[in-house]
Amino acid sequence: MSKPQPIPFEISHYVRDTCLCLQVQRTARALARSFDDAFRTLDLTSGQFSLLVSLNRPNPPSIGSVASLLAMDRTTLTAALKPLERRRLIRIVVDANDRRSRLLKLTIKGRALLARAVPIWEETHTSLQKRLADGTPGRLRSDLHVLSGSTAMATPTRAEAV
Repeated sequence: MSKPQPIPFEISHYVRDTCLCLQVQRTARALARSFDDAFRTLDLTSGQFSLLVSLNRPNPPSIGSVASLLAMDRTTLTAALKPLERRRLIRIVVDANDRRSRLLKLTIKGRALLARAVPIWEETHTSLQKRLADGTPGRLRSDLHVLSGSTAMATPTRAEAV
């Protein structure tokens, strides 16, 4: 077996400075930290907020549909739901139409917490948007949807719609 050729150190800098995956991962972690800090007073993480928002629907969604929406596998989603269920923010119920399927319901307590969290999200989101070069996230959001393979197009925030 031949000895592998060393990769020049410049390649490390090139990847660091140009890799879309690395940049999106770094940005996602930084954004999550910003929202985690903002939601700390509610004992809520950014991931839990996203979960609660995804359950805020007229009809309770299935675990599979929420996993798909959040680009999570079902096992990871199930683990993420447990703390919310322990706090009685959500309930997991049997689907009356398919007893093998489980539906996710926000409880009254979950809806109340979400109602307190949304203004915090709006304030934090607005602050982050202002840091973008053009002051609006439309282009960034559109590009991220393309890269994620999402078929749903982003809709403007309330602030953008005004």
